[in-house]
Amino acid sequence: MVSVRVKYLQRHRGRDGKVRFYFRHPKLPRQALPDINDKDFWPAYQNAMAQIVEDAPKPIRGSGTFGRLCEEWLKTNAFLSLKPSTRKGYRNNLLRMMCAEFSTFPVAEFEPKHIRAILAQFADRPASGNRWLRMFGILFRFAIERDMRQTDPTRDVRRLKEKADGARPWTEEEIAQFQSRWPVGSRPRTAIALLLHTGQRRSDVVKMGPGSIHDGMIAITQEKTGVSLLVPILPDLAEALAAVMHVKAYFLETQPGRKPSSDSLGNLMRDWTAQAGLPEGLSAHGLRKTSARRLAEAGCTPHQIAAITGHKTLSEVVRYTRSVDQKRLARQAMALLSAVKPGSGDCKTTAKNG
Repeated sequence: MVSVRVKYLQRHRGRDGKVRFYFRHPKLPRQALPDINDKDFWPAYQNAMAQIVEDAPKPIRGSGTFGRLCEEWLKTNAFLSLKPSTRKGYRNNLLRMMCAEFSTFPVAEFEPKHIRAILAQFADRPASGNRWLRMFGILFRFAIERDMRQTDPTRDVRRLKEKADGARPWTEEEIAQFQSRWPVGSRPRTAIALLLHTGQRRSDVVKMGPGSIHDGMIAITQEKTGVSLLVPILPDLAEALAAVMHVKAYFLETQPGRKPSSDSLGNLMRDWTAQAGLPEGLSAHGLRKTSARRLAEAGCTPHQIAAITGHKTLSEVVRYTRSVDQKRLARQAMALLSAVKPGSGDCKTTAKNG
């Protein structure tokens, strides 16, 4: 039988025995692909290959062109001072922009209609289109500072509507099933405890260790935002951490003193959920949403939730808590109403005295 090598295709067999396929390119984030026998494999593979820009011919970027603007912004302190993970994402987007046809257009001639036409190419990938819109805004504001144009052509351009809500929160039943499979003291059980009971991203969870604990709280400086937080350690988390306090530096270390990467934790969580018999689609980030949902169901205000999750805007908190238990909150709301005499107009006083 003839064996055909597919460029940048990685096969990975998980601990559950299932073979998964990934697009691996040295200058791009790893991307999951459908099974190679699936009808959607080749379209997904071709879309992944289309991201590669390093072999594309470099357009001539004269003074005042959009491509030259990108090159200049990459040298600024605004870019160089970003977090490494943010710089990587921005650079990947800019490299694609710099190889697009419009990179040779004069910066001064861009209008809102041009931005909309570019974004129209992302009708089936609205999240990617909105990332480009954000980059356009950053670059054109930089152009204004450089006196290359007077206005920002993205100002009146609407974001593309995104249908998906991203990673879905875990249900309480799914959490219980995961915990029943993995005992206290195991890496999977420690991982879910940290993700669920701190409400942090996996990039922050992998850095946590005994040295992070101060006066019954876990100290965190978020990698993505730079926000410093102190999160109280509740009994369930205290029980999970008590079983792994012997580690050298990190609760989830792969070897003594060696911190796991954020990506490896994400891959491991997928493997561990599969071994627990849980459906695909559950992720480490979904536990962050579950944590926010639990806080909302407990009656926490958006400001209180943000004090745990570290979100900078309340709109992000609202987006994370969309899956809040509507039935429970509706019963609580009607219970408050039933304690109020109709027409009294004094809900707080009546409820308090009632």
